[in-house]
Amino acid sequence: MKHILIVVFLFTTVQFSAQTDAENLKKIYTNSLTDGMSYQWLDHLSNQIGGRLSGSLNAELAVQYTKEEFDKLGLDKVWLQPVMVPRWVRGAPEFAYFETSPGVTTNVNICALGGSVATPAGGLKAKIIEVGSYTEIEALGADKVKGKIVFINRPMQADLINTFEAYGGCSVERYAGAAEAAKYGAVGTIVRSLNLRLDDFPHTGSMGYGDLPNSKRIPSAAISTNDAELLSGILALNGNINFFFSQNCKQLEDVQSYNVIGELTGSEFPNEIMVVGGHLDSWDLGDGSHDDGAGVVQSMDVLRLLKASGIRPKRTIRAVLFMNEENGLRGGKKYAEVAKSKKEKHVFALESDSGGFTPRGFSFDCSDIMFAKIESWKPLFKPYLIHYFEKGGSGADIGPLKDDNIVLAGLRPDSQRYFDHHHAANDTFEHVNKRELELGAASMTALIYLIDTYGTETLSNNVELKN
Repeated sequence: MKHILIVVFLFTTVQFSAQTDAENLKKIYTNSLTDGMSYQWLDHLSNQIGGRLSGSLNAELAVQYTKEEFDKLGLDKVWLQPVMVPRWVRGAPEFAYFETSPGVTTNVNICALGGSVATPAGGLKAKIIEVGSYTEIEALGADKVKGKIVFINRPMQADLINTFEAYGGCSVERYAGAAEAAKYGAVGTIVRSLNLRLDDFPHTGSMGYGDLPNSKRIPSAAISTNDAELLSGILALNGNINFFFSQNCKQLEDVQSYNVIGELTGSEFPNEIMVVGGHLDSWDLGDGSHDDGAGVVQSMDVLRLLKASGIRPKRTIRAVLFMNEENGLRGGKKYAEVAKSKKEKHVFALESDSGGFTPRGFSFDCSDIMFAKIESWKPLFKPYLIHYFEKGGSGADIGPLKDDNIVLAGLRPDSQRYFDHHHAANDTFEHVNKRELELGAASMTALIYLIDTYGTETLSNNVELKN
């Protein structure tokens, strides 16, 4: 009889807890959709500041602005964390054409890849050869590559529903192509933009030279997908054409910048820290609204939404706006380095760096036991059409925090249109939908609330009975 009474008591407690959780999630979503700040903050970042390349004036204006907005929220603590970042500048607009016969030219859309060296002052003109992957360069050898521009034309795999998988499958072409081509005497590389759509926007992104000395480094640029198709078609008809491009980019000395951090101190476990974040820097072609202004303002709004919903977290919640994810990951590494030096106990980190599109769910880097616990919360998210809960990756900036004691997670929006804008001039504010952005902020806040309420190490009896 006593055993039966205990079961009834526990069941009643579970029902009350589930009801309270549902009510709190309702408050969070309502506050975000009716009185959210994420879209307003993004408007300012995008339209009043613009692209925020690490080391630039705009990046520093973004640091000042977001710190000021954190200060207005009445948080328990706001501070700037210094970090040295690279400063690469694009210079004058790039220009390119291919020449099918003397004097007969067709202009194409290109942009320098981040970290590339410049062409000679008057530009670079040479015969161009096409490969489907940078790994094909070795097979061609120096006899066919030396003195030429190598056109690396590898499309993203269109039949992969996970567009980030498609991106990951060919991003190495952009990053390593120039270094590989230079080994065999190439004078430059032109890389197909990482974009599933056919359009005229070249997409920049980070590239590297490995251990090549400066004297051996060659310029590298991305070409739009439309022009990649055109160039490939022309080369199929006439393999003896010239390509010309001019770019004026330059790598300058590192400069000091900052991670921007706002904190709500935990009421019961202040030494257990939960991070939510995005990266404040962006590339310079657009205004960085999707990548990653969206993640920045959503992370900021997590703290505001908790306060607005009357939820005082048990654990310390930090919103971290990381600097220099795009071309160095210095902000994420610095944050983890400082956390380790201070022996801080980080138990959870959530990153938003997949655009401001409709949220679908989350991916988690965690144990099977923790994942089972998270899956038990699916019914709470079902009214908001959040169904995607998978084990997998999290985010680049929170990756350096990884150890055996932390759960990492990433917000996963619908990604089908993300690479239409990624690192391109059309990553701009008008392409972000207000409601979708606010749904993402609410979903992040809801997950933070549940992790804070139930912890990351063991399942309470109440939560176990929900399964």
